[in-house]
Amino acid sequence: MRPVVIKGKLVSLAVPTKDDVRRAWLWYNDRDVRRFLSDPDGLFFFEDELEWYEAVRRGKRENRVFTVLETSSKSPVGFVGLHKINHKDGHAELGYFIAKEYWNRGYATEAVELALKYAFEWLNLRKVYARVYEPNIASIRVLEKNGFELVGRMKKHSHIPGYGFVDELIFEKFREE
Repeated sequence: MRPVVIKGKLVSLAVPTKDDVRRAWLWYNDRDVRRFLSDPDGLFFFEDELEWYEAVRRGKRENRVFTVLETSSKSPVGFVGLHKINHKDGHAELGYFIAKEYWNRGYATEAVELALKYAFEWLNLRKVYARVYEPNIASIRVLEKNGFELVGRMKKHSHIPGYGFVDELIFEKFREE
């Protein structure tokens, strides 16, 4: 039985398990999934994913990472995380991805909604921000649907294979006071 932290209609956020590592490794090496994540041309070794899992499990990072589960089947469909959590200043960076076979079902939108709920209600943060490459229209829509506002742009900041140098957009959302 996997501990679910927050349950949603389409997806739920659960504590990652060691069984999720193989899926994460496969998804991270899928070029379509990887295209708009950090280090899009990187290769990820299974041992690196095991180390990542152990670091997350032991809480050595200021992160909260969740496996995104399809609520009805309880099957893993992706990951969402709050990174660089800064309790003093009350903010964190949001990151997420959904496996390609689960795209266009609303899973990312609801996973982000649940991660925001966790950030604002459980961690008592005042702001969550996200960085997105401009060609990633789907991710921009996910953020906008969740009330994020575009607050900055770094021009021609990152190289994406197949796109060249692209702008990196910065979005943020404040907790409603």
